[in-house]
Amino acid sequence: MIREEADRRARLQSMIDGGEPPYPSEVNRTHALKSILDAFDEFEKEAEEVTVAGRVIALRDIGALSFIKLMDESATMQIVLRKADLENYKTLIGNTDVGDFYEVTGTAFVTKTGEKSVLSKSARIISKAVKPLPEKWHGLQDVETRYRQRELDLISNEEVRKRFLVRSKFVSAMRHYLDDHGFLEVETPILQPIPGGANARPFITHHNALGADFYLRIAPELYLKRLVVGGFEKIYEIGRCFRNEGIDYSHNPEFTMMELYWAYAKKDEFIDFLEDLTTTIIRESVGSLAVAYGEGEIDFSSPWPRMTFREAILNDCGIDIDTLKSPKEVIAAAKTKKLVIDFKGCVGLGEHLDELWKKTAREKIAKPTWIFDYPVELKPLAKATEGDPSKSATVQLVVQGAEIVNAYYYELNDPIDQRVRFEAQQELKEQGSQEAQWMDEAFLSALEHGMPPASGVGIGIDRLVAFITNSPNLKEIILFPTLKPEQPSEKSEESV
Repeated sequence: MIREEADRRARLQSMIDGGEPPYPSEVNRTHALKSILDAFDEFEKEAEEVTVAGRVIALRDIGALSFIKLMDESATMQIVLRKADLENYKTLIGNTDVGDFYEVTGTAFVTKTGEKSVLSKSARIISKAVKPLPEKWHGLQDVETRYRQRELDLISNEEVRKRFLVRSKFVSAMRHYLDDHGFLEVETPILQPIPGGANARPFITHHNALGADFYLRIAPELYLKRLVVGGFEKIYEIGRCFRNEGIDYSHNPEFTMMELYWAYAKKDEFIDFLEDLTTTIIRESVGSLAVAYGEGEIDFSSPWPRMTFREAILNDCGIDIDTLKSPKEVIAAAKTKKLVIDFKGCVGLGEHLDELWKKTAREKIAKPTWIFDYPVELKPLAKATEGDPSKSATVQLVVQGAEIVNAYYYELNDPIDQRVRFEAQQELKEQGSQEAQWMDEAFLSALEHGMPPASGVGIGIDRLVAFITNSPNLKEIILFPTLKPEQPSEKSEESV
């Protein structure tokens, strides 16, 4: 690789010595490659002159004739260069490497082998690549390198490019749907004095000018609810959130969430809205509600089955959580059913029930299913259900064992009850919980000014996009996932 780079730099110097600028500032492109291929017959018949630009991904030189595969964002197309047509043919081909960017002016024609091409009348290098493409265009295979150097992954793997196009369509479709249904997009702080809105460990940073510590937000929830207090009735935010927790196939410390609040919404109206939102954006992103997943598929066609948190666990392992009143009783029930569950690190009844749920019923739910009424200890920002104060007015969409939509069909707007919930969370924090929520006096003050009845939801965009693109790991649908920094020795070994 070192020798090849040296050769490329020599060709770069050759261009400079010959007075050819290797990195011109402007390009005169008139057409994307796909636009030519889509109307090729017309371009060929009219002999219309076009100027295209893109990356050279293959070069075959047979003396007085050269064939180049040129790729832009829209498509890949063959370019034919003839020595008889180009005064700079010899120096141009002599200085060209796979990976260079070309500008070509010419006309559409079909080669003897029947390939649609552009016959060049003029051509030049518009950006010289001094490093080779991965494995000489056979594709980037090393997973770690693919994530660290996503630009090379995008160049060499068409499926990767398609995956991120789906993600872009997904976010765009979500915005359009919400805008069309009367929701206002807003922005709330990422740097927060108190991390709130979810049970999670935060990242901490320090603001020098203010002389104060801040936290990267774990969720935008509390600020969005303050906007509902301020009079906005239908609002949403799409943005990055950060949680200082483990990294695995379904978790990344930095992720994208859509969070939404709707004042005066009714329970069934809200759930139906969420189903329509989700199915609409999936269909607009990939063209179908039946998407490939592993060796099978997931069908997101609604309506989706509905069951309670209690029913799901009871049906799966025979444990009735309504009979469990303490962490010790949860552990004993699991042992009675011969379940191997590590409750180490769990603090309080809620965290123990959550671990029981994760290791039993949740991981076995494959098709999209609504799970209602989680234990109130797990949802300190949601109202308790009217019929049972031990359950929260919540619902989550579970798909293939993952929770991808987290909704409160009745948000907690009682400031007295909210303070009691925060105090209970503080007790858990004092007992050693790393994920308990903090007391937030500013939020409580907002609630004390009055917040209307409302429903809210958070949707993890990364997880949902992973499902609809058949991506087994979240890193496949995050352009630059969080990775451990490389050591200098590792970098030098890769360059050899």
